Order: sequence, then C-alpha cells, then structure tokens
Amino acid sequence: MRKTSIKDIALKANVSIATVSYVLNGTRNVRPETHKRVTEAIEELNYKPNDIAKSLKRNRTNTIGVIAEDVTVFNAPDIIDGINDFGDRHDLHILLVNLRLDKRIGRNFGDTEAYRKYAANAVSELLSKQVDGIIYIGVHTRDLTGLIDAEGIPIVYTYGYTQNDISIQYNDEQASYEAMSYLVRKGHSRIAIISGLMDSIPSRQRLKGYYKAVTDFELPFDPLLIKMGDWERESGYRLTAELLALPEPPTAILSMNDVMVVGVLQAADECGVSIPGELSVIGFDDREFSDYLRPRITTMGLPLHEMGYQAIEALYHLINGNKVQTLVMPECRLIERDSVGVAQ
Repeated sequence: MRKTSIKDIALKANVSIATVSYVLNGTRNVRPETHKRVTEAIEELNYKPNDIAKSLKRNRTNTIGVIAEDVTVFNAPDIIDGINDFGDRHDLHILLVNLRLDKRIGRNFGDTEAYRKYAANAVSELLSKQVDGIIYIGVHTRDLTGLIDAEGIPIVYTYGYTQNDISIQYNDEQASYEAMSYLVRKGHSRIAIISGLMDSIPSRQRLKGYYKAVTDFELPFDPLLIKMGDWERESGYRLTAELLALPEPPTAILSMNDVMVVGVLQAADECGVSIPGELSVIGFDDREFSDYLRPRITTMGLPLHEMGYQAIEALYHLINGNKVQTLVMPECRLIERDSVGVAQ
C-alpha cells in the first residue's frame, strides 16, 4: 500500500505543499482555519510525521534550530535577533527551544549532568523537526564539549564553545584593553578593576586586557587595586568600599559588568565620593538600566546581534557545503556616557 505523501495532504486540504510543510515543521505561522484543514487531512489520511524527510523533494527544510540556555538572560534576545536578521534575508525558518537553565539550575554550570538531559531533549525535538542545523546559545561562556550530540548535522556555538565545532565569541581582552585606554586618555593612572568569578573565561580574558594596558601604558601596578567580585551588585558595593578605604584610593574603577556598577555607585554615594568628579567608573555589557542610572554609565557594549548573525551565517555555509571563511571575533564598543571624567 502506497504511503501518504505531503502532496496528498495538500490536495486533500486544498493548500500548497509548502503550507503543509509549515504546519508539520512549525516553521511559520499559518492561519487557524488553514492549519485546521491541514491537521484534519493529516489525521484522515493517517500521515506519520516521521515520514517528513522521505516526502520532501529536497533533503533540506530551510529550517534552523536554535537552543538557548535561557532566553531571559540579557545576552540571548540580541543574539536571537541577529539570527533572525540573517534568516529573514535568506528565507530561513527559525525554531527556538528555551532550556530555562537560569531557573532550573541557577549558576551551577560546572555540573553538566544537572542539565545534560534538557540539552539532549532539545536536540531530539529539533531533529524530529528535520532542522538543517543547530545554533547553541550559552548563558555563560565556557567549554561545552560533550554536552550534546547533534547526530551529524552542523552545529555552531555562541557564548560557549567546544573543542571541535565552530564558535562565535567576542573579544573580551580587546574590550578590557579599550576601556583601560579610554581611562588613560582621560588622565587616569591609578585604576582599579572589579572582576567576575575567576572560573569565568570572560573574567580571565578581561584581566589579561587590564594587565596588558598596565604594562603598555606603564601604569603603577598595585595588587590592592585588583578585586575579585561575583557579578552581583553586593560584591560591587563591598569591594568599592574597600577600594575607597585605601590610603591611596583609585581615581577610576573598571567593573566587569554593569550589575556590579550599581553597587559601585551605592558605595561611592555612601562614602561621599562623587562620580565622575572624584571617581570614574566604566562597566561592561551595556545593560538597558545603565542608561537610566545617575550618572548614566559609560560601558562596553557587547556585539550580541553581530554574534548571532555570524553564527547563523557560518552555519548556513556549513549546511551548503561551503568552506567557512576565517572568522574575525566581533569587537565590543565603548558606549560613552556620564560616569567618566578627567582625572583630578
């Protein structure tokens, strides 16, 4: 007995073959009445969804799967927007799966077994939709080797990497160096840094940029100016209080994220230190709230849209059997606002 084909469903529902494919793959919005006709035809003809690949004329669906570790974390929306930007230009359909890791496991990224099942389920879901390739968006940049098995289809990582796959990352060292250069141009030489957790790749790379600037610009090196935070507001507050209590406090602080800057502002205010009059501050990430604080925070903006665009562009070349050109790391850019002044 001949198996039911997508063409049979299209004829039964009086729609195009493409519309049937959209309903089966969930790759585009279809009007409710049309969707109902197609699903009724599928049921009447006893069509099996796992026959999708066999029934398509081409061995591709022009569908890209995206696995986001958590779409509520600040980096994900702009990366996804970059992916959609490229997808729109090349008529690709995007399927998004949200692992919700920030809610499920918090910051316990070191224990991959705690979330391996969520990642594996996401891959299985996307493979069942016959995606041509997958983009994996991490919450926190780290080595993801061995986390998932893409079963041979192309995969690209961003905000994370593996030992064998293409990954798109921004240049943390360059960004930190640029922030330091800006402070030096403003006349600062005694510059403190508040880092994130030291098991973090961005923390280590940003510290490298800091040390390089200290060396290149022949700044005084004082270990007391190097503070280890944890990305949270409280650590920015506590460590700034320690810095301002030094016999010779810094004239500027480079904070490795904007959240800790909130604590920096709070501590400075309680110590009666004006920003930027007596203390200059630069953050990282260009979080939306950084433009609403007083003073408005000068910060390093991350190239998140570009990372998403480059990730899907690289994946598109892999899917089409083309050689991926040498990738240039997207660079952060300085967002100059009101929290940096000329050194007194």
